[in-house]
Amino acid sequence: MKQRILALLIFTIALGSCNSSNTESTQAVKEQNDYLTMSTLWYQRASECRALYYQAFNFAKLSLVANLAESNNDKPKAVVVDIDETVLDNSPFEAYSVRTGKQYSNELWHEWTEKAIAKATPGALKFLLFAESKGVETFYISNRSMSETAVTLKNLKALGFPFADEAHLLLKTDTSVKTVRRNKVSETHDILILAGDNIGDFDELFEDRNQNSGFDTVDDHHADFGSRFIILPNPMYGSWEKVAFKAQRGLSPKENNDLRKKALFGYKELAN
Repeated sequence: MKQRILALLIFTIALGSCNSSNTESTQAVKEQNDYLTMSTLWYQRASECRALYYQAFNFAKLSLVANLAESNNDKPKAVVVDIDETVLDNSPFEAYSVRTGKQYSNELWHEWTEKAIAKATPGALKFLLFAESKGVETFYISNRSMSETAVTLKNLKALGFPFADEAHLLLKTDTSVKTVRRNKVSETHDILILAGDNIGDFDELFEDRNQNSGFDTVDDHHADFGSRFIILPNPMYGSWEKVAFKAQRGLSPKENNDLRKKALFGYKELAN
């Protein structure tokens, strides 16, 4: 009898430990996504975010007209745009991650993109239709996977985006760096405007953020922003996070959050 009671006690303690471990694990995953709350809320609810998109695409329209007038290249003209958070709004996916505590995975992302229901970002469709009216083609260079070709085109076509076909869609194959794909477009077209939410959407030289977070490179090319490079707001995710993580992978939610906080600087640092 004593042995049975002891065995039951050990089982109960083990079960409690397991449940506690699962609870802690669930809480850890939730905390991993909690940092997205304010950035996603701002992206979805701040009229300032909407205004920034309109401002960016207004500049794109003015610059396109100017660049068309100045171009002496005989090649057909083109604009190159990223897709996610540039012409399509995927913030409902981020909101889902925050609410459920589910970590990002390719499977979870594909579950979202297969729905093909992302909305257009403010001003994007109007700008690309304007470009089309000027005889300028649009090429979509995105780091979505090739397996997402059909659903991506379905989403773009449903919203009325021009040149939503396989010939104008260049998705990721072996690398997320877009240089080869941009060069492919440049072989046949004169690229007048590039638009994206990630600085690497414009030129490979922006990929290196090791020195001063890449600020120096941006400063050196400041005149290109608003004239040839059109940057869109995205506080939710991006390669800018690598500055905080220092290319470290497989970190726990706590370690990730600690590194994010460590990457911040406050007024005391400014005083020094």
